[in-house]
Amino acid sequence: MPLFYLRRLTGRKRTETSNRHLARYLAFIAGAANAGGFLAVRQYTSHMSGIVSAMADNFAVGSLTVALSGFAAVMSFLLGAFATTLFIRWARSRRLESEYALPLIAEAVLLILFGFTGRVFAGGRVWGTVLLLCFTMGLQNAIITKLSKNVIRTTHLTGMVTDTGIALGRIVSKRFAGAHGTLAPELATLRLLTSLIALFFIGGVIGAVGFKHAGFFFTLPLATALFLLAALPVVDDMRRGYRIGAS
Repeated sequence: MPLFYLRRLTGRKRTETSNRHLARYLAFIAGAANAGGFLAVRQYTSHMSGIVSAMADNFAVGSLTVALSGFAAVMSFLLGAFATTLFIRWARSRRLESEYALPLIAEAVLLILFGFTGRVFAGGRVWGTVLLLCFTMGLQNAIITKLSKNVIRTTHLTGMVTDTGIALGRIVSKRFAGAHGTLAPELATLRLLTSLIALFFIGGVIGAVGFKHAGFFFTLPLATALFLLAALPVVDDMRRGYRIGAS
């Protein structure tokens, strides 16, 4: 990838195009991590609706230990989003170029940690892995949510499928009303949403195949991709810090 593209992709100065491109990359990575993580721990870790529903079911039937485990997973996802906000606000207060890149670096490190420690947590201590993955997914979801001003999310599809239905409804209603010239925003939104859903699915297939053949190390290419996406703004900040220190 050209350096200027990578700088725009995860740098402090945002454009609508860079937001959409980054969202597509992250949707793919989220799908791969979610599907591969499911094969590792037999639980999806990117969407909290299912976990909260399972918590309610287990609480109702008296399985309090399992319900508390679900609560821990939700809190881990929440803490991931919390950590992203701290990263961004800390970097923004110092006018760093890497305010959005730093959480991606953290996500890459956590995926590497999962790749090398997943076997340790397998079996009876599987919840250590679940909490790690939930934290990672919360971290990533908050990144794209903040930079898109709450418009885009990449780790779960419920909102995206809902927004796709809304966009389709607007397109159909405008066509019946004869307002063909005003469809561009809805069509652009529809293209983005369908691409995110498709990339999440493709990432899920690749993540599942990767875990089947490489085990927990399937996360290493995902972490490498995140480092590649996030490295340039971090390098820019390091260079600026070096110049300031030298002067």
